[in-house]
Amino acid sequence: METTVKKSDFILAPYMKSNDLRATYQIVNTVVPYILLWFLAVKAASVSFWLLPPIVVLLALFSGRCFSLMHDCGHYSLFSSKRVNRVIGFMLGAINAIPQYPWSRGHAYHHKTNGDWERYRGPSALISTEEFAKLSPSAQRRYELLRHPLMIFPGGFFYLAIKPRLALILGTYGFIGHLLTCLKQDPGIGLAKIISSHKSKNWYTAGEFWDLLFNNICVVGGGIFLGYLLGFGFFLSVYSITLTCSAAMLISVFFVQHNFDGSYAHKTEGWDYLLGAIQGSSYLELPTFLKWFSADIGYHNIHHLSERIPNYNLEACHNQNRHLLADSKMLRMSDIPDCFKFILWDSASSCLVSIASFRQATQSIMDTEPSFLDRTELEKVIVKNVGG
Repeated sequence: METTVKKSDFILAPYMKSNDLRATYQIVNTVVPYILLWFLAVKAASVSFWLLPPIVVLLALFSGRCFSLMHDCGHYSLFSSKRVNRVIGFMLGAINAIPQYPWSRGHAYHHKTNGDWERYRGPSALISTEEFAKLSPSAQRRYELLRHPLMIFPGGFFYLAIKPRLALILGTYGFIGHLLTCLKQDPGIGLAKIISSHKSKNWYTAGEFWDLLFNNICVVGGGIFLGYLLGFGFFLSVYSITLTCSAAMLISVFFVQHNFDGSYAHKTEGWDYLLGAIQGSSYLELPTFLKWFSADIGYHNIHHLSERIPNYNLEACHNQNRHLLADSKMLRMSDIPDCFKFILWDSASSCLVSIASFRQATQSIMDTEPSFLDRTELEKVIVKNVGG
């Protein structure tokens, strides 16, 4: 894939300015309704549980908007102050049970490597056709099952509700083991040296650890308090369903913004950041109300051109630069189901493929190649030709 467009051709700078008044208004019109909906849910449940479904739908939508605004805070684009972005981002993260700072640092890596599928393969940890070909039939079926579209529901709940709690528990356990090892080797070692020498798999910096710790305190403590106040059965049920549906929607949107037919999926060598933004990120056309709830994240190609553009400027920036986005993929909601099949990266052709097309190409090669080839030789032939 080639393009003659340069990043300097885009008009981005005027749209990279944060507006604190607009940002504050967005926080108010998101968090206040979210809280009021919880009061409404309590009142509705006292009348009839059949009144709850539409309220839970709205809770999930507002929860998703909280996450989208948290995402902007992570890019330090929502407010002009870095500190305000950190504080508000932490609060929005607590609403969705996810530690904002560690999430944002991981998300920043995605932006730095978008379209470089040798370094970053999305939150679903997709594999290449070469790696898939080497899996046993049962492992291939397991891989396909775990990336089935319906898995976004349990996967989304795990991502928001379970993973941050598990990270703190496993990380603490790992630190205790490191502490005991250090004391055994040198009983006189200082605590500061023990902490500085510890490399955790669950956080990379002290800032990430503290954000993870305080997020868990707020989420677990808040859950216990609200459970006593509203009833544990009621609160955990509504909150779990809200998080599950919210996460499923967000994962769906994120997935189709990068996994689609013709998406830029290059190796590290020769990878181009601009192509990753223009051709490796889609423009997802959403109904007006979903654009609002998703904080205009559908303009994902513009977002990847500059993550410092706040959500409330994305549409205007997109319209200003529309003539330069001819190579960008435009998707509609009806295209979303089809995107979920692109879960393999074919490095030979620098594109994403479906398992069905891979198997079809594999079968075609097996039918035409000599039968005396052993499995290893056949795998080499498959991975060499399947991209074509």
